[in-house]
Amino acid sequence: MIKNKPSLKEAQKRSASLINNIEDALYIPEAIVNFGNNKKYMVITYGCQANERDTENICGIIELLGYQKSEDENECDLILFNTCAIRENAEQKVFGKIGSLKKLKQTKPELIIGLCGCMAQEESTINKILSSYQHLDLVFGTHNINKLPSLILEALQAKEMVVDVLSIEGEVIENLPSIRANKNKAWVNIMYGCDKFCTYCIVPYTRGRQRSRLFDNILNEVNELVKDGYQEITLLGQNVNAYGKDLSTPSSFALLLEAVAQSGIPRLRFMTSHPWDFSDEMIAIIARYDNIMPFIHLPVQAGDNDILKIMNRLYKIEDYKLLFDKLKTCKKDDLGISMSTDIIVGFPNETEEQFQKTLALVDYCQFDNAFTFVYSPRNGTPAAAFDDNVSLDVKKERLARLNNKVNDCFLKQNQRFLNKNVKVLIDGYSKKNKDYMSGYSEHNKLVNLKAAESLIGKIVSVKITGVKSFSLEGELVE
Repeated sequence: MIKNKPSLKEAQKRSASLINNIEDALYIPEAIVNFGNNKKYMVITYGCQANERDTENICGIIELLGYQKSEDENECDLILFNTCAIRENAEQKVFGKIGSLKKLKQTKPELIIGLCGCMAQEESTINKILSSYQHLDLVFGTHNINKLPSLILEALQAKEMVVDVLSIEGEVIENLPSIRANKNKAWVNIMYGCDKFCTYCIVPYTRGRQRSRLFDNILNEVNELVKDGYQEITLLGQNVNAYGKDLSTPSSFALLLEAVAQSGIPRLRFMTSHPWDFSDEMIAIIARYDNIMPFIHLPVQAGDNDILKIMNRLYKIEDYKLLFDKLKTCKKDDLGISMSTDIIVGFPNETEEQFQKTLALVDYCQFDNAFTFVYSPRNGTPAAAFDDNVSLDVKKERLARLNNKVNDCFLKQNQRFLNKNVKVLIDGYSKKNKDYMSGYSEHNKLVNLKAAESLIGKIVSVKITGVKSFSLEGELVE
C-alpha cells in the first residue's frame, strides 16, 4: 500500500512561508493502545546524532504502545531501521542487514520489519525496496515520525508493504515522547533541515527546509534536563549557526548559546557548524562561558577554493583559516580549543594540485580529529551528474595519504595533554578493556582510566599519563 512516495524535485522546494510549530501531534488509534504488551522491539540506528535523537523519540512512541526493548532480534515482534543516506557505504550496510532478516521473517511472519530515516526519503531507495526487499512491512521518512502508531497499525492490517514518505518542507513538532539513550548526556535539537544545498549533499532533500524550534521550547527542555541531573548537553542542527533566521521574531545562535550556558548545565557542546554562519558574537560567547566546552567541529570539506566553489560551500580557504585562528585561541589557557573537521577526497575532477592544497590546509590547522571520506555520489544531487576523470584507485590512494597526515596530527595534538589535569565525564566501562572506565574530557578526548563504577555519570579530575593517536590514558587525581 503506497500512500506517499518520495520526490527529490518536491523535496528541494523552498517557500517564504513561516514554519508550523505543532505542540502535540502524536495520535494513538484505539486499536493499537497497549498492543505491544508482552511484545519486544528493536531500533537499529545508522548515521549522525540527529538520527540518534530521532531514535530516542521513536523508542518513546513504541514504548507508549507497550513494547519492551530487546537486544535479541530473534525475540522481537517489531524491528525498525533508522537510516542514514549521507554515503553509499551506509546504505549498503542497511540493505545487507535487512536482507539477513528475510529468513527470520519467513519463520516468524507476524514480525513487523520497517525502515525509516533519511534513506526512506530517496526515490532510488524506495524503488530498490519495492523490487528487492518485499519482506519489509513498513517504510516511512523523517517528516512523519509522529504518525508511527497509525503506521504500525496499518502495517499489521495490510497484506502488503506500507510506504508513507513525505517530500515536504517539514514542520517543527514538539512534545514527542522520548527514551533517552544516556542518563548523563543528552542531545537537544534546536533546528531541523538545511537550506545550504552543497552540491554533494543529500541532507536538504532528506531532512527538508531549515526550521528552528522556538527559543522558549528549547530552554524548557534544557531546564528539565538540568533539573533531572544531566551533566552534558549537545545542541543539534545541520547548521546550528543559522538558528533563528527563519523565526517570525528572528533570533541567533549566539543568544541561544548564551541562554543555555546560563541554565546551569555543567557541560555544553554543539554541532554542526557551517563556517559561513560562524559569527564573532558566537566566538565571544564561547570564550565567555567556562561550561561551553573547548571543542568545535568545523567541516572544511576541501582545501582548494575552486573545489569549494563547485561544492557550493560559500567560503574560501582564506576565510576558513581566519575563522579557525579566531576559534583556536578564544579560550585563554595553555590547552586552547580542540578542532575537528570533515574532509572529502576525490570530488569530481579533483586534481593532484588541488588535493595538495587540502594536505597543506591540514598542515596549517593540525586538527585534533578529522572525518575523512572518498566522495560518494548521491542520486539527485548536482554533483552526482558531474563528469569525473579521477579513478577510484587514485581517490583511495589520496585518502590513504590524507589519513596518514591527519593521524600524525591527532597524536601531536594529544601530546599537549600529557601530564596535564583534565576533567572527564565518566561514561562507563571501556569497550576495549573492561578493567578500565572511559569518558570524554572537556576537549572531547577519549580518556581511559581505572575508576570505581560509582563514578559513572560524574565529572572527575584526571591526570593524563599516556597518549595515543585516538585516546588518552590517565589516573584519578585525589
